[in-house]
Amino acid sequence: MSRIDVEQVKENLGLNGGLDDALRDYSQTGIDEQLEQISKSHGIYVQFNRAQSGREKDWMYMIRLAIPGGGPLDFSHWKVLDDLARQHSVNPEGIASLRLTTRQAVQFHWVKKPAVLEIVRTAAEIGLLSLNACGDNVRNVMACPLGRHPLFDAQKFAQQLAGWFQLPTDPFIQVFAIDPNALETQDAKFEYGPRLLNRKFKISVGSLIEHEGRWQLDNCVEVRTHDLGFTPLLEAGKVERVAVWVGGGQGEKFGKATASLLAQPLSIVPIDQLQAVADGIVSVHRDWGDRENRHHARLKYLVRDKGLDWLRQHVSARTGVTLEPIKIELDSGPRHLHHGWLEGSSLSYGLFVENGRLVDNGPNGRLLSLVRHLLETFPVRLSVTANQDLIFHGLSPADKNNWEQSLASFGYGLRRGRPYSAIRLQSGSCVGRDTCRLAYTDSEKFEPELIDQLEALGWADLSTSIGITGCERQCFRPATKVIGLVGSGLNRYQFKFGGTEDARHQGVPLRLEGREYLRSVPRERVAPLLDVLFRTYQQHALEQETLGGFNRRLGTEGLVELFSSHQETADLMAKSVPFKEYHDEFAHRLAGAR
Repeated sequence: MSRIDVEQVKENLGLNGGLDDALRDYSQTGIDEQLEQISKSHGIYVQFNRAQSGREKDWMYMIRLAIPGGGPLDFSHWKVLDDLARQHSVNPEGIASLRLTTRQAVQFHWVKKPAVLEIVRTAAEIGLLSLNACGDNVRNVMACPLGRHPLFDAQKFAQQLAGWFQLPTDPFIQVFAIDPNALETQDAKFEYGPRLLNRKFKISVGSLIEHEGRWQLDNCVEVRTHDLGFTPLLEAGKVERVAVWVGGGQGEKFGKATASLLAQPLSIVPIDQLQAVADGIVSVHRDWGDRENRHHARLKYLVRDKGLDWLRQHVSARTGVTLEPIKIELDSGPRHLHHGWLEGSSLSYGLFVENGRLVDNGPNGRLLSLVRHLLETFPVRLSVTANQDLIFHGLSPADKNNWEQSLASFGYGLRRGRPYSAIRLQSGSCVGRDTCRLAYTDSEKFEPELIDQLEALGWADLSTSIGITGCERQCFRPATKVIGLVGSGLNRYQFKFGGTEDARHQGVPLRLEGREYLRSVPRERVAPLLDVLFRTYQQHALEQETLGGFNRRLGTEGLVELFSSHQETADLMAKSVPFKEYHDEFAHRLAGAR
């Protein structure tokens, strides 16, 4: 469907447009294509079983619940999610699961049409909404689950922003027959207008956390990969101002003038003006962003076309807040993964969930049942992290032994009997082809297999990160990992280099002198190629140099030479393809990759 069509659908049909009737028509397993656009704003994607061939599609639904800041959720919330998953989120092999996402949301997959209303309504009536989880609006607002610093409560601010940018609830209540008394709403909200936003809009809030005995920045949400991000400034023991970043976004489209970009610093703003500035930035994008070309509709392209000075002037005019250019060097902080025991105002525990998939029938133990058991047994609440993991809050030192015994009894910490490796703990993927209609190839299935292969080659203890996505929309943000793999076809992947272990840098495709290398690497060649890189790094790294730092020191020319000169990879390098220069200039000038 073209961009013009989507705009017309939004204006003509609103947030219902007959969706209530369509979801109750069980004579059809799918819904009309126009209503699919409407359903996204309610957190619903229409999918089909990609493994089944034939003209008649086996339609199913993905339902995503937006959880601002990732939580926290208590046992009463989780019991409902767990019950719904076991009943309705069941794959063709009969295996139930819940899926955690990099936007701190929770997804139900493989849902059949008769269950859609029940899942959305039941979740909404315990305060977990699918509104703003998909569609052309401000998506789930992110913050570190540990980010409740007494001087800057990132969690509270994220939830405040989520309430301000929440879509109108009346159509939501009507479509899903929700008890209106169960929803907490506020009268004053952002004005979306009949056509909503030009495109999805993502916001994240950086945090201060206690780490190694002192307060420091935490960028677990990867602030600069978003349309709009905030980083607190700790100055003289106080946080009175916050840095504002704009124009990030990881999605791109092969063959289009697009790129994955890191956000740029816009201004530094007093805390009490942050919501007004956020409203101003989103409203400028609503009014000025591209509504003709969907591939050019994100804020990052408006920033590119108009410039930061233009954006500052327009936001200042709308809000009355004076935005000045930033004259100091800013840092968004390192990405912390928050695994294991975490000290703070109370004891917390970070549970690694490979690729965010909570399931009982996999090689990583009975994770779905484990989470329920922990919430039933201990006085804890949980939050979803930006790395698709869980953090449990509210433990005491006296709980440690029983907690660890519970983990072991459900098989946690092992994959097929072997402890999680360093490289596995830092890597991950999006859902991939099985449960995403947009993906070209496997990612969630491929990532554990790839890590298995690398472990067998002797790289289990390599402390680096690999990110895999099934298409160029890049939901797992692979370019901020040391090795980025982007699905470019069935069982084929594009490589990106330049990211680092701390997520401070953005990787880019391997492009040199009008040629792109490693654009379509077969699945079975990925591990051998990485083995070549890892062996070279092991032999030639400087003292205390990470793999990410090594890749950046080599640069594009060095990496092209490395892979071209090795017998195992020379044939892959010989299959380079031409690319247009604006892709290269665009990525390098704005992504800050090199």
